[in-house]
Amino acid sequence: FPMASADPRVLALAAQVTESREQDIPLLLLKLKGILNNASLGCEESKKIKQDIYDYDLPRYCMLVLRQDHSRRRGGWATAAQLAEILSHCCVGLEVKEDPEEFYKKFLPSAIDNLLLLGRRLQARFIRAIKDGEKQDFLHWFQTVTDAICWLFGGHIQLAACVLQNDHFLQLFITDDVETAIIMMSVLHNILRVNSSVLLQVDEETLHSVLDELVYKLSSTTNPVLGNAATKLLLLVAKFCKQLVKLLGARYKGLKGLLSKQWTGKGFDRDLGQLLDLLYLEQSSGKGEMQRQHQAACIIQAVWRGFQTRKRLKKLPQAVTTLQRSFRAKREQELQHLKKQKEDEALKLQMQLQRQRAMRLFHERQLALLEIIHASQVNKYMEEIEGKSALTIQRFWRGYRARRNFIQQRQSLKEYKAAVIIQRAACKFLEKRRRRRCLSPWKDPKRLTDEQRLALQQKVDDYIKLHPAPQMSEEMSKELHTQAQEKLAQFLLRRKLDQRAAQRREALLAQVNTDVELLMNAPGLAETTEKDLDVFMSRSIPVATKARQSHNTMLKYTHWPWWKKLGDEFMEDDVIPDDALNAELGTLFIGGKK
Repeated sequence: FPMASADPRVLALAAQVTESREQDIPLLLLKLKGILNNASLGCEESKKIKQDIYDYDLPRYCMLVLRQDHSRRRGGWATAAQLAEILSHCCVGLEVKEDPEEFYKKFLPSAIDNLLLLGRRLQARFIRAIKDGEKQDFLHWFQTVTDAICWLFGGHIQLAACVLQNDHFLQLFITDDVETAIIMMSVLHNILRVNSSVLLQVDEETLHSVLDELVYKLSSTTNPVLGNAATKLLLLVAKFCKQLVKLLGARYKGLKGLLSKQWTGKGFDRDLGQLLDLLYLEQSSGKGEMQRQHQAACIIQAVWRGFQTRKRLKKLPQAVTTLQRSFRAKREQELQHLKKQKEDEALKLQMQLQRQRAMRLFHERQLALLEIIHASQVNKYMEEIEGKSALTIQRFWRGYRARRNFIQQRQSLKEYKAAVIIQRAACKFLEKRRRRRCLSPWKDPKRLTDEQRLALQQKVDDYIKLHPAPQMSEEMSKELHTQAQEKLAQFLLRRKLDQRAAQRREALLAQVNTDVELLMNAPGLAETTEKDLDVFMSRSIPVATKARQSHNTMLKYTHWPWWKKLGDEFMEDDVIPDDALNAELGTLFIGGKK
């Protein structure tokens, strides 16, 4: 349990982390960096602060945060890299007295695993990044995380073997990217420098995987920086672990030829010469054809195993992503199903409560009415209630029966209406065609023969001789024309006046009809309001009202369904049936007609 004399800054930070939301915890944990920097390294104050931080489980919070995806969190991957650095500083120099076995055998390996997992995520995003700025940022954060790992196993030497045996370390180490590969080889260099015999402590499979990757990098790349790093690592392995020199000579028989032919003169001849000297010391004098074939087979196997391992690792994120997507989809479906079940149960419960409440109110109302009614009238009241109940039941039953019969007869009614509409349209079409037949079409007259033409001309001449035209002088013709013009002008003037008088009569008749209708529909004098007076004082209000009603009737007619207007294709486009207008307006006056 935490001590009572704990550092107040650590105590306050632990309280904030406990009470804060999950998305705010990473930024709060960054305050540990300032707390750790204030204390000098190695002093008792620093040890006490680290002990308080561990007692309040703040390093565990850091580990939990490191396992999360920081792509959409506040601070992003920069915060994760800083938390990795804070976690390593909290663990180095810490001496746990209570339950040390849990700290050294569980907590520290778990911290190494989380840091390596964070390094894998940063490496993957660095490889996928396109912009130079993003690549530099991810490379810097990856370097920070690897430095934190080196600092952690530098403070706890037993963690060197744990790092090598971790699957995440092997996946980080087996990469084709040059920059991250150089960083990972520097991490391996620090591991060998901290614990020179660590390769002898790990299992044979891990040792062979590390050596296979180093030899593969020497055989597959021409980058001098990468070749220099791999050569130095092999030299370090050969110097610190004499037993591994035999393994290098026996397992990779073509290594000496590869080093001497491909890497000579690349700027690190000194280290290369030392490595070749160590390998040649272990080489036997007689090397036959079988040894050379074995050496070639080993190199091919190493290249092939490296290729297969990298291929498997490239497919692993996609498989994990697919598995996570299917799991999230299934979980979302289950949550939706549970939510729907809860809503249905809540609705059923609410309906049941409403029914119970309604029944209770009904019974309470009946009891209240029975208390009000005199005792002698109770039987009469109960008979009335029974009669009303019987009528209600009968009414509902008749309505149900009528609806059921209507549903059964709906199809036959539709067929009957359709037949009526089709018959009406056919009758209109036949009537229109009958009218057209009555008007005989124009036929060109038959052409006259020469004899008929001569006979007709003779008849015309005879008629002219019998009825000669009267002779009229030019003066008489002008006088007759003048008289005809005067009579025509008088007729046109009189017709215009007659038309105006007829229009005025029609307008007065329409006004009289409108006033009659308004008077018939007008309220009594006791119920008259100012709006009613405005109707009689203004002539525009009734006219506008009737015009609006006529316009609405026409709009309704245009929006009728096709089956109502099935027979109207034989009518004019701008003509609306009088029965439609009468059905809408009744006795409403429109255009001087009632």
